[in-house]
Amino acid sequence: MKNISDVIEAYLKRVLQLSGEDIVEIKRSEIADRFECVPSQINYVIKTRFTAEKGYIVESKRGGGGYIRIIRLSPKSKQALLDEMLSITDNPLSQQASMDLLDRLYEERLLTERESHLMNKLLHRDVLSIPLPNRDIIRSKLFRELIMTLKVHDR
Repeated sequence: MKNISDVIEAYLKRVLQLSGEDIVEIKRSEIADRFECVPSQINYVIKTRFTAEKGYIVESKRGGGGYIRIIRLSPKSKQALLDEMLSITDNPLSQQASMDLLDRLYEERLLTERESHLMNKLLHRDVLSIPLPNRDIIRSKLFRELIMTLKVHDR
């Protein structure tokens, strides 16, 4: 059984898809009412499921007339996407961020499912068993090499 966060995420992605655009505006309170949850649950979903690593920008305005605007980033080319990801790897990379980036590479068909799973295992904290922040720095360097390899061997 899916949890409420998964259901809300799927709903918001469906709304974005059905809009025919790469942008959608929603009201936090309306979504919370629809799913019979508190508005902070919507905030949690937006913050964790619609990140830059996953290919989204989120803008919000609080207050009575407030809204949340979700923008799906659609790079002009695969090379542009890889360049965007390279800029993200300039900083230490958490395990969650690396998983999100791998998911995006898979969704954009730059990695196969198998390749994505292999990289996920290699970047996992159980394999990179060194203390933070060095673990995130090494993960970032490894991910950067993946991106550079994909840039050279663009499919």
